[in-house]
Amino acid sequence: MTDAMGDESELAGRRDGAGKSTEAGQGRPEENERGRGTRGEEAEGRGADGARQADDGKEADSDGAVEDEGADGYAEVNAGGEVLEEQEVTDGKEVTDGKEVTDGTGAVDGKEADSDGAVEDEGAERRRRNAAWRAAGRSLHRTSAETTPAQWLTRLAAEGPSVYDLDEAVDLYGNGIVGHLERRVAELLGFPEAVFFPTGTMAQQVALRCWAGRTGSQVVALHPLAHPEVHEQGALGALSGLRTVHPTRAGRLPTAEEVRAVGEPFGTLMLELPLRDAGFVLPAWEELEEVVEAARERDAVVHFDGARLWETTAHFGRDLPEIAGLADSVYVSFYKSLNGMSGAALVGPESFADEARVWRHRYGGGVFQQHPAALAALLGLEQELPRLPSYVAQARVVADALRAGFEAAGVPWFRVHPEVPHTHEFQVWLPYPPEALTEAAVRQAEEAGTALFQSWYAGSAGGPPGVAVTEVGVTAPGLEWTADDVREAVAEFMESVRQVLREEVRETR
Repeated sequence: MTDAMGDESELAGRRDGAGKSTEAGQGRPEENERGRGTRGEEAEGRGADGARQADDGKEADSDGAVEDEGADGYAEVNAGGEVLEEQEVTDGKEVTDGKEVTDGTGAVDGKEADSDGAVEDEGAERRRRNAAWRAAGRSLHRTSAETTPAQWLTRLAAEGPSVYDLDEAVDLYGNGIVGHLERRVAELLGFPEAVFFPTGTMAQQVALRCWAGRTGSQVVALHPLAHPEVHEQGALGALSGLRTVHPTRAGRLPTAEEVRAVGEPFGTLMLELPLRDAGFVLPAWEELEEVVEAARERDAVVHFDGARLWETTAHFGRDLPEIAGLADSVYVSFYKSLNGMSGAALVGPESFADEARVWRHRYGGGVFQQHPAALAALLGLEQELPRLPSYVAQARVVADALRAGFEAAGVPWFRVHPEVPHTHEFQVWLPYPPEALTEAAVRQAEEAGTALFQSWYAGSAGGPPGVAVTEVGVTAPGLEWTADDVREAVAEFMESVRQVLREEVRETR
């Protein structure tokens, strides 16, 4: 242990202050806020995963191309079941140090790979990570992105009849099972109408465009870490001619006072619940009510980005209709927390839904048949939705055990954020290079069969050097873990980290 820490110190000295620390436990460097860190402190316009280019299985980056996921056919997936391994794969593309790379096809952002085969090596390494995490006997979460087509089709055929008559006529352009799903979602959220969309990005583009026409304002107030600002390549302006203003840059949702203080008129206030890139954070219920009221005072409508709204009931202590009922419209996702295949829904008043269907067609969302995604969504509503409160409760157990484990392992500084998770997903920060932490996570999965963590990422520009972040999610497999299991896994992981650091020090000598 002494040698390990000594090697860590030697390596830290070459990381430009990465070894700076405060007291073990919840101590934090004062400068450690960079857009995803602490609620109430200034954001830097990006999340802690500064390398991430798009959010979890949504739109592709840059040119919009979707690269092959790898020879094994699997994308990496994040804690919440999204397509990438803690933000490492984006619509089939992997992001490394802020650059897209292929899986060994010989091109990097459209350029040929260097003669040393760096791109091929990265593809092989990604396949190694995928294989390790899939094969691990213990994990805090499993997602549908780890499923083969055969497994998906088998499950839909076996379990589908419990939620829909599979002998009914197939859906065509949104009728049949898609219409059934829309009615189910509208009922769950307490709205008169719901509209199915192939992607959440399209759903929100349409929602905000509809409200702009109805309010007469092209200005949308939202957080700088909200999905449209970080993960959609400026689509609000490019496609819809909308402009955004930011009530706050703090790593939390805006307060009522901040909404009232926005220096220009706006037609729509968009609130992402929870705010994923700030650590899956939520306001208190009373704060949310006050923020909505402040928007109404300014004659603005309120739209919820509710991609992860399903799991907010535990934090708010309210049911879904009461939460959704604060807003004029709400978008929800089917493939994140519900572990579905794909798709989203937009709920709102009847006339709003009618207009949304028109814009859905104009945006290319009038898909001929969507029954696999719709059936998977219905299964998610039936099976996963009732389990989400138990996932949230277990995430709090896991978070406490992680803190205890890091303290026992003598980690000089760390952070579990939020301290008490607001949902079943949260962040973990450690003062080591992300590459070393990811390698340690892979080795733990390979050697011990435990996938405690997956990929780690460096911070955005302006953040402290040498600090890495990952996202942790708890789903059904995580319910089997005790606090002792988590603490033991942390000790094992930190030993793996120290071994990786020792090897790096030797290589530099």
